[in-house]
Amino acid sequence: MELFGIPIVQVYLYTLIIAGIAAILYVFISDIAEGVGEVSPFLDPAVILSFITFAAAAGYIMELSTKWNSGYILTGALIIAFILALLLYFFILLPLASAEVSLAYSDESLVGQVGKVIIPVPVDGFGEIVIESVNGIISKRAAGYENVSIDYGKEVLIIEVKSGTFIVKEYEPFRFK
Repeated sequence: MELFGIPIVQVYLYTLIIAGIAAILYVFISDIAEGVGEVSPFLDPAVILSFITFAAAAGYIMELSTKWNSGYILTGALIIAFILALLLYFFILLPLASAEVSLAYSDESLVGQVGKVIIPVPVDGFGEIVIESVNGIISKRAAGYENVSIDYGKEVLIIEVKSGTFIVKEYEPFRFK
């Protein structure tokens, strides 16, 4: 079968190549077209380009590997592309859009966290603590709350931050009796 004087296999192949290149280019310019997907998730360029790419790939593979009528192949390719585009949207694109987690933190955001003393905190002096977070392990200068000394290896609760120094108190977890 031919379309515009070109064999249908070549139409699928050209469509696959063009849609693949467009998808790669979209990765680089996606910030410009960011608001388009807000109107409807199915107008999102990533979903449209993936649908076209999946349809062209499925059509090309089925044209080469089956003896079916081209109309059946086109229908099958569109169904396969619709299912794959839905799966891509619901299991990859949607979770990525709602996972806007930043690795940035501020000292004030660490108040209330539990850390561990790696350099003992003396009375009227400074020691060092480490805090494990999503950012990795953060090490900070610490002073004892109410000028109390804290030994190495103790867990501490961050009470407040003053001029970059974490004011900490030995952590006592609440236990039900």
